[in-house]
Amino acid sequence: MIMDTGDVKEEDLGFYSGLIESLFSFTQMLVMIPWGRAADRIGRKPVLLFSMTGIALSISIFGMAKSFWQMVLFRCMAGIFGGVIVTVRAMISEISTPKTQARAFSWFSTSSNIGIMFGPLIGGALSNPAEQLPSVFGNNQFLKDYPYCLPGFAIGGIAWTALLANAFFTKETLKRKTRGSSSSAKPMSTWEVLCAPGVGMVLVIYFWTMIIALSFTAVLPVFLFTRPELGGYGFSPLQISLYMALLGISQTLWVLLVFPPLQRRYSTGAVFRGCALFWPLVFVMYPVGSLLLRAGFVRAFWTAALLNGVLGSGVAMSYTCSTLTLNDISPSPATLGTLNAVALSLGSGVRAFAPAAFASFYAVGVRGHLLGGYLVWLVFFLLAVVFAVTIRWLPPGAEGDVKLLERKKRDRDGEDDE
Repeated sequence: MIMDTGDVKEEDLGFYSGLIESLFSFTQMLVMIPWGRAADRIGRKPVLLFSMTGIALSISIFGMAKSFWQMVLFRCMAGIFGGVIVTVRAMISEISTPKTQARAFSWFSTSSNIGIMFGPLIGGALSNPAEQLPSVFGNNQFLKDYPYCLPGFAIGGIAWTALLANAFFTKETLKRKTRGSSSSAKPMSTWEVLCAPGVGMVLVIYFWTMIIALSFTAVLPVFLFTRPELGGYGFSPLQISLYMALLGISQTLWVLLVFPPLQRRYSTGAVFRGCALFWPLVFVMYPVGSLLLRAGFVRAFWTAALLNGVLGSGVAMSYTCSTLTLNDISPSPATLGTLNAVALSLGSGVRAFAPAAFASFYAVGVRGHLLGGYLVWLVFFLLAVVFAVTIRWLPPGAEGDVKLLERKKRDRDGEDDE
């Protein structure tokens, strides 16, 4: 689409594609906190519906862009209405209990993985229909003039359907304090939320998690494509797709089936620390696999690569852990929107800059054959080691002990009843 609408050379596609998504994430970063504050003040449902309206509209018209800067404009418009993700995370926290929140957020992560799997399929199947299916759409001038409108209309239709479903069936989850209640205190400012006990450290841990996760996601496909003699696996596009699908399925199974019982039995903090200890080993195994290919040990390579893909995907549980620690450390239920907004702002900032920076760093290591082309994996290893040390300072309030959280919830509900 960038080539057809933006008059961009093929060798520059990566830059312009990354620029669009970086500007989208940068826009999100700027508006997350205001949306979170609004959700805490006027309620979750109004913010959710207003944001979803903007998302549905921007997605629907994106495919009709006729220039590169129109594409940027429509994606930034979607970024402006980033209140959806802030509000949904707060609402899931409010409708779940300490015993069920791990499973609730596991399904939340699964829904994201489903979108990542099927979104590109919808885009590929519906793009340029006049050329893909000339017998059906070949005479449709509108589809010839706007060859990328159908994916936008289809996914926009999903968004409009979600908007209507939420408008009619979703209930407000933010509890209002009754007049005269002893607990009806002045709403906390963003700065007061940040200064609350334990919040700062949890945000540091969340930020570190996002840096590792998003940078790794950006580097991995390029590494899989790079030839072994340059420090990669030398996979074909089909092999890359199959391996990434294996990772996606494995991550979903770990988060959906393994994480909830582990968290309920051992606490969020215990699972988080386990993932942090395992992460350096996962990063080491990628260059080890490349070295096995260089040495001609193909069977050993496939054994190591598949085991690392399946078992190493267990570190994906750390993403859900980071969300639960935010909910648990929140000073009160009324600040969930603000705190999640701050965290998502950090995540959007990382998404805007880190993937491009680490992809460039990987290219420098391969081009200069630094450490045999494995320089970026040394950096990932060191980041993971620092993370494993940092996680030891996880505040007690974010440990996620189910029994303790249930006791606190009963005490808080009793105070609200009084």
